[in-house]
Amino acid sequence: MAISVGDKLPDVTVIKAGEQGPEKVQTSDYFKGKKVALFSVPGAFTPTCSARHLPGYVEKAEDLKAKGVDEIVATAVNDPFVMAAWKSAGNADAITMLADGNGDFAEAVGLTADMGGFGLGKRGQRFSMIVEDGVVKELNVEQPGDFSVSSAEHMLGQL
Repeated sequence: MAISVGDKLPDVTVIKAGEQGPEKVQTSDYFKGKKVALFSVPGAFTPTCSARHLPGYVEKAEDLKAKGVDEIVATAVNDPFVMAAWKSAGNADAITMLADGNGDFAEAVGLTADMGGFGLGKRGQRFSMIVEDGVVKELNVEQPGDFSVSSAEHMLGQL
């Protein structure tokens, strides 16, 4: 069952792709005490994710922060090295990359997708959420192949 507005994020381990290398973090600790704009993509470097999704959050980072967002987080079922490379390639210094290499976070929030037909295996769906102190305040899940409600522009309208 998918996570809903009002639910607390499940506690799983993800890997922060940081300047000092990969760092394990617990979602229960990481999201505590702050307002986070989180977005999930099926995969770093995939066409829509790289051409539209990440650039939108990079472009709107200051606007999101002006509306009270403490941190902007991207997650994908990729390893932390790929996420760090995607951050660098996308000039996404304002975005924190949380690698969900095993898909544990996507599975725990109930938002996985089988992309085996494209050779990608189990991935996270394209979605976004506003999380305040670990609780989901807004949740936007895309229909397969769509890109609209998980965009930075849509999220700005929710804040």
